[in-house]
Amino acid sequence: MSSQSVSDGGSKRALVIILAIVAVIALVLGILWLTGSAPSFLNSGSHVKNGNHLLRGSVGLVIAVACGVGAWWTNKKS
Repeated sequence: MSSQSVSDGGSKRALVIILAIVAVIALVLGILWLTGSAPSFLNSGSHVKNGNHLLRGSVGLVIAVACGVGAWWTNKKS
């Protein structure tokens, strides 16, 4: 076994963990925006102050699904 294959496994595992964490955070934020209960600090500096946050919530859910699938695919590949 070469040292390159060992280091590739570590970077692959790190990528899976990072993608999974981003997926969970995006899922939570997407749900918060869709339900309208997002904290005010998430809207600071935004042009959308008191409006509908369906777009942000939808994008958050799409990012969560994409990162979740990416983590699964990366973990599945050998």
